[in-house]
Amino acid sequence: MFKFVVIAAIVGLAAAQPPQYGANPEAAAQIKSFGSDILPDGSYQYAYETSNGIAAQEQGAGGVRAQGAFSYTSPEGIPIQLTYAADENGFQPQGNHLPVPPPIPEEILKALQWNAAHPEEEDPQYEIASRRL
Repeated sequence: MFKFVVIAAIVGLAAAQPPQYGANPEAAAQIKSFGSDILPDGSYQYAYETSNGIAAQEQGAGGVRAQGAFSYTSPEGIPIQLTYAADENGFQPQGNHLPVPPPIPEEILKALQWNAAHPEEEDPQYEIASRRL
């Protein structure tokens, strides 16, 4: 019985040990460089790079606009690079890995062109006049 208790204790201690870095090489990544600056006017910038190839940088004006980039290698070994801007037009990412939408069908393009050529039909005064007919 005593042997069983000792073996159970050893197995329990081994199971309680935290995972070693060898299980996940990303866990051992270290920061190679880091810099940041915040100015009184709310503008800022930062940049960093890690030992596992992750890098990022951004600059902007607090809560109004930002632009930056980041890069890393995907688990499949594909280099990923993304640049972006964020401003009154929203978030605008650019990168070769991003999906590309399919082309707009010809019928939809023609309908959009027709709508653009006939803006008066969207004018509220024409809508009221057409209800009287």
